[in-house]
Amino acid sequence: MKRRDFLSSVGVGLGLSVSGLPFLPKIALSSEPELEAAPPDAKIARVGIYPAIGICRVGGSAKWFFAPELPGVPANPDGGFKDGSSKIKKQVQRFRVYAFDSEGRVISELTDETAKIEWRVHVANTKAAWYGFNNPLDNGEIAPGIPNQRRNQFLQTQEQRERMLVIDPGPVSISGAGTNWDGGNPDYGMTGRFWDSVDVSLGEIRTDDAGRLLVVPPDGVAASPRGEPITSFADNDGWHDDWCDGPVDATVTLPDGQVLTADGSWVACVGPNFAPEIPPISSLYDVIASMHWQQGWIPEPDKPLSFRRDIYPTFRRTALMEWVSTAANLRKGWLDIGDFSDPEYLKKLADPSDANLEFRQSVFKNFRDPSDLSPTAFIDQHLKIPLMPGDGVNHNGSPLTWFQFPMLQYDMLKSWADGDFIDDFEDPALDQVADIDDLPVEARPHALTEAALEPCSGGAFHPGVELSYYLRLAPLYQRHFDSEAEPFRIARGSRTTLVQDLGFLLDFEAATRGDSPAIGPQMPGDLTRWMGLPWQPDAFSCQRVAMQDHFPIPVWWPALLPVDVLSEHSYEQMMREDLSAEDRVKFFNNRDWWARGVPGIGYHANASYWDGIRNMISIWQEMGFVVSRPGPSEDSEVPGIPGKVFVEVGRGSVESRYDWDPAHGQLP
Repeated sequence: MKRRDFLSSVGVGLGLSVSGLPFLPKIALSSEPELEAAPPDAKIARVGIYPAIGICRVGGSAKWFFAPELPGVPANPDGGFKDGSSKIKKQVQRFRVYAFDSEGRVISELTDETAKIEWRVHVANTKAAWYGFNNPLDNGEIAPGIPNQRRNQFLQTQEQRERMLVIDPGPVSISGAGTNWDGGNPDYGMTGRFWDSVDVSLGEIRTDDAGRLLVVPPDGVAASPRGEPITSFADNDGWHDDWCDGPVDATVTLPDGQVLTADGSWVACVGPNFAPEIPPISSLYDVIASMHWQQGWIPEPDKPLSFRRDIYPTFRRTALMEWVSTAANLRKGWLDIGDFSDPEYLKKLADPSDANLEFRQSVFKNFRDPSDLSPTAFIDQHLKIPLMPGDGVNHNGSPLTWFQFPMLQYDMLKSWADGDFIDDFEDPALDQVADIDDLPVEARPHALTEAALEPCSGGAFHPGVELSYYLRLAPLYQRHFDSEAEPFRIARGSRTTLVQDLGFLLDFEAATRGDSPAIGPQMPGDLTRWMGLPWQPDAFSCQRVAMQDHFPIPVWWPALLPVDVLSEHSYEQMMREDLSAEDRVKFFNNRDWWARGVPGIGYHANASYWDGIRNMISIWQEMGFVVSRPGPSEDSEVPGIPGKVFVEVGRGSVESRYDWDPAHGQLP
């Protein structure tokens, strides 16, 4: 991973210096003054767990890989993301403890060799005991939240709902190095009960050889003990899945006997990222950082901005969207703008001179303005980047029909258009960054948080891919209640039960009022409860969005749930040197629907929406992953095909009637 690629992916957050080595934080996201390394003789005064918010991803395979730990460097498991073609590997989140001195300076990471660390994890799944989902509740009159009723409302008493609907393993503890490394020890399993009759695993915990915590996610299972039908993309009574979330804590005993309680973290176990090398155009990290900036919890970015650190990430993500969305691939057909992957175009974008002002402004106007909430914004902001639906798609004519950038990300684009940046795109100090430990110690804690959240979608929250809109609201964070608290840390709730009764209907007032509001300090299961139940139907539902226009067609979250892909078959034909250049380009330009066959295959296949959301529950692991592959060799003379392409690989059979393979021949 080149340093440029590392910096280009970190987005608006970490703010690493581009002048010389080593990397130095430029925007401090913890406390003032800016984070710095402690002197060699510093004494430990505080310890904290990182990442502050961690992300696991479910998979049916026993094999696993680590979640990203370096911003801009995606996970790259040996052998790919699948165990064969039908089992997805689990993404395991690793947590570390860092020590700070009394002035907030970073001393070092603490491991099993330097301290005794006792970890505690308490995750839960409370989806079935929560309320249904329709749209975000926090957008006011421009996209009013539609109140919804409780799931499984026929279970009325709190005792019934807690016993029947809450999957709660309780807190689980672990310590030492290499504990439960191979898995399977029931002492470290996280298993609860659903419908008072079915045991549901929510994963397990382990430690690595340095005593760091590993949270291993569950299998991605969804089921209905009652055999209830699927009737909704998001709200199905009698069903459970195994997404979960909850606090991560640690007690640290130092060699001198001092015992410290670490600043706590949070973990969420969610669905797979099917395009792991393509960051969403706005990440969940961008969303949370923007809220912190608007709250004044982090300082203004230093001016002039860095092109490579602050601006180029948005352009790079925009360019990569062409591999997962036909609307983006054919952008020139609906938008007068250049190719963000073209080196010559990028050089022009990186030019801050006054002579280049008109060009920059012409590019900038093609990005949707999140501050334009006027009555005509629905039309004026339609054909802008990105062509994705937004929070308010339920409300025809709402300006929030279309995807909105976080304010900080858009503000940086505006500064770029005005020329308030430096051209450091071709900085000669390129180097290799391969591991979190390649960074100076003071940059590592927050880098872990950014790396965890950067691959997560930052909208639209309807409800979202992994987590939802509540993460952009200040009352969810410790900083809202304590000005000394570190940003990005989730506030802890103290309810006596995981079941939360807010009345017959949930609206924004109900979600934010009272001594223990839903959008406030959190309890185990509180983050994932807002997501679809089960999760697979929503993953299928959010593909293309049928509109009046035949072209371009908006897509939901193509960076994590691809829509239009270059299939492995087309790629193999594209690479054939016995074909003419013209035929190879035809295969390169061919895009297939990622969810093809999911609604049904064969003669008289229904191929309906409802078939698709039902089928995805059982065949989600057959879906392909979009990953980079080399293009044609330089001497093959195939104009129009780049040296690196992104290809859908590992796609299994979506035949749900029996275990089909190509040797069986074509099915009727």
